[in-house]
Formats: sequence, C-alpha cells, structure tokens
Amino acid sequence: MTKEKKILISGIQPTGRLHLGNYLGALKNFIELQNSETYDCCFFVADYHSLTEHFDPRKKPEEIKNLLKDFIAAGLDPNKSILFIQSHIPFVTELAWILSTLTPFGELSRMTQFKDKAQKEEFANVGLFTYPILMAADILLYGAEYVPVGEDQLQHLELARTLARKFNGVFGEIFKEPKALLTKTPRVMSLQNPEKKMSKSDPSGCVFLDDAPEVIEEKIKRAVTDSESSIAYSPKSRPGISNLIEIYSAFENITKDEVIEHHKTSSYSVFKEALSSLISKHFESFRAKKEALNDKEILDIIETGNAHAH
Repeated sequence: MTKEKKILISGIQPTGRLHLGNYLGALKNFIELQNSETYDCCFFVADYHSLTEHFDPRKKPEEIKNLLKDFIAAGLDPNKSILFIQSHIPFVTELAWILSTLTPFGELSRMTQFKDKAQKEEFANVGLFTYPILMAADILLYGAEYVPVGEDQLQHLELARTLARKFNGVFGEIFKEPKALLTKTPRVMSLQNPEKKMSKSDPSGCVFLDDAPEVIEEKIKRAVTDSESSIAYSPKSRPGISNLIEIYSAFENITKDEVIEHHKTSSYSVFKEALSSLISKHFESFRAKKEALNDKEILDIIETGNAHAH
C-alpha cells in the first residue's frame, strides 16, 4: 500500500452465483474504483458474514472459490487491489470481540437492517445481530479511510466510526474514523416480479453473470412488462419496463432519458432484444476469463492477498 493513497475496503458475501443486482450494486463499482487509481483498494470474500444466513457447509468452499473467480473475471486485478478471504485473517474476529465489549446492547438494537431481516427470518441468529460489529472490525483492522456503501449501510458505518472513537479513547489513538463513499447504484428488480429486488432464490427473474447468451436472451424476453406499448420510465405505475430501462442505462452508461429517447419508436420485443444483446456482449470476456481460470491460479491469488492483508 502507498502512503499517498487512502485505503478503501469492501466485501461481498459468497452465497451463490452473482447476478446483475450484485454486479451493478457492488462489483462494477469496485472495478471502477480500482481503475481510478485514486485509492489503495482492498476487496474481500465476506465468508464469515455469509454464515448469518442459511447455508450448506458442503457448498461453502466452492462458493468462496467461485466468488474469487467472479472477482477476477469481472476485472478486479490482484496486481492493483488486495483480494483476500475474510476468515483467513484471524485478527478480524479478535478485534470484533474487543469491539463488542465497547458496544452498548441498545446501540445494536437500533440497527434497522437487523430489524428488517429479523422480521423475514424464521431464525434470526446472534451473528446477524452482531453483524455490524464484525463489519466495523473489517473496516478498522486495515486502517480503511473510505468504504463504498449504499444508503442502507450508512448506519453500520456510523457504528464503525463510533467504535473507532471509543477504542481510541480506551487504548490510545490507533484507528482512523472511516468515511462513507456513497455510491449511486441502480436498484435492480426481479424480471418476473419487478416490485421485488432481483434474487438468486428466483432464478427465472434473475440474470446471472455466467448465464449463456441464449439463457440471457430467454430471460429478458420473458421479463414482465405491461400492456402499454411505449418505452417509458415510471417505477410505480410501470415497474417492469422501468426496471429494464434502469438495467439498460447502467450497462450503456447513459441516462434513463437517453435510453427512452434512443428507443422511443421501439416495440417491447425490439427493446428487449437490444438489452439482452447489450448484457451478453458486456459479459462475453467475463465468461471466457472465468472459464480459463484454474484452481492453482486462484490459490496463488488467495495466498498473495492474504499475506498482504496480514
């Protein structure tokens, strides 16, 4: 890491195949931040965090390896960023324990994300409750000054700042208070139920990064729209076509108004064909790179990244 650049850190949970929501909501932004050469970037596989939700222990090692392949195939470069696995760095859980002793119970009880998830989960475990403390440890341990987050993570980041101050007050000036790097990311919805977020639990409403072109074409073709004929953006009254416009805008790096202007005379079928072609072409090199990656390359990258993270 260089003294001139500020450290930036973020992670993604290994919970299965990545989809467009994961890519546009996080990974695409990671790649842009890395390539801006403004920050010393650290990106990790958040495998400990992924244990707070239902998982199959037999599949978890493969999910971790697969996510690292996705990182690299998508454009994260181990020569430009530090890539590592959260659980391979034992100091993070040690720090999380110390931070937990500085965290009032009431502080965690106010976390809105826990409240939301706890209402949906049949079994809301303690790990889910203390998730923000482990997240704080992830950030503080590496001296990160910036954390790319969406609005839903701001409360967690504020807790990390609070814990940095408390720790420093007890043990001396050790940790920096991290700042939010607010990222404006599209809210990608299900292709089959555009009032819900895209989720891997609904494969038909979800485009995965490694889907074959013909699969992408079929999923976009079957995407729910409405009985209107015009290409227009109105998330409340026309959520289906609005979702497709949002996705198109993100991949073409143009505004939603520009998408609408470009396709003002297009039928839904023509627009969907253009969108599926755009997505397939975008991930053409991703599919080829991922296919070419072997386990030894991944192991070497992990060893190098973990060594830097230590």
